[in-house]
Amino acid sequence: MRGFSNFKFRTEYSIVNLADLENAGVDSIDKAYLCSKGYIRSTGESVKILGTGEFSGAITVIADKFSASARASIEKSGGRAIELAMGVDSK
Repeated sequence: MRGFSNFKFRTEYSIVNLADLENAGVDSIDKAYLCSKGYIRSTGESVKILGTGEFSGAITVIADKFSASARASIEKSGGRAIELAMGVDSK
């Protein structure tokens, strides 16, 4: 095999939509919450929040990445979108 491949350096994200978080009933959503509800398999996974669906309520969402529409929707509803630094765990 010749050439260079970025395959082993690529970050794979578990995807969670805002529609899934709509009726969470908590003040803060992090990897531990997502794992307990079955949206991700373990807290060691990288999580990206996508803006599919409507979002209302002032909830703090902590994840590795956010799409621009997800961040805008969370902040518009009075919540906070906190992006984790690469390689930092939320424990």
